Amino acid sequence: MTELFNTLWQLVLNLRDLSGELIVLGLRYWLVLFWLAWSLWGINWQKCWPTLKAGAWAPVVLCLVVVALIWSQVEPYPCECLKLASVPNFWWQLGAVGLIASITLFCGWLQGYLGWTPAEISLDPPAHGHDHEHGHDHGHESTPSAGGHGH
Repeated sequence: MTELFNTLWQLVLNLRDLSGELIVLGLRYWLVLFWLAWSLWGINWQKCWPTLKAGAWAPVVLCLVVVALIWSQVEPYPCECLKLASVPNFWWQLGAVGLIASITLFCGWLQGYLGWTPAEISLDPPAHGHDHEHGHDHGHESTPSAGGHGH
């Protein structure tokens, strides 16, 4: 019976360590996680795909290369992440940016495959017209009520 409690205690300690490491990882890569969540649930890919196909892919690729170039100047060191070889500066940043872009496009494909579409949000201000279908008579003077409709 003590072995069972020891095993359960080790499981609790391992889960604590795992959750701590996941929190540290999430805090380190919060911007990437936010971007991927936005890519999946915030972008309306039904509208985005035709725009990309019509030629918007070219400026997007240019932006990706510029981001990798800037990143290579901010962190100018080779990547020692591979056991077999060192990846030179700029090339590993370009690979990382390309990977994020690929996962972003995968999120768009996944949204279409699963039939998700984010809610449409209008950023246009409401029209300032007078609605004549609200049912009050304009022939007499009335004082505004608590609702502001002048009934």
